[in-house]
Amino acid sequence: MSFQDKSIQCSDCGTTFTFSAEEQEQFASRGYTNEPKRCPSCRQERKARQYGNSYGSGSSRPRRQMFPAVCAECGKDTEVPFEPRGGRPVYCSDCYRKVRLAR
Repeated sequence: MSFQDKSIQCSDCGTTFTFSAEEQEQFASRGYTNEPKRCPSCRQERKARQYGNSYGSGSSRPRRQMFPAVCAECGKDTEVPFEPRGGRPVYCSDCYRKVRLAR
């Protein structure tokens, strides 16, 4: 299939942007059937609003809240993506790998 550059009007800001043949090929390879409705800058702004300000910093997900902890195995200070509760051991990533493999 041969693609050609298209001019599309952004549904948010109204400016006209080019949907290049390369972008169309990329959309098709990903299985997308609709053309973009927003220009690249409005798309970026919308994603930043949806995912928080971490979008665009190389990550497509919002940054997880991390909690400080001390590893029950080696005693090293670490951070974990959950709030540690009393009575349950918390491990740094290295020790967790070892404990997990030992099971």
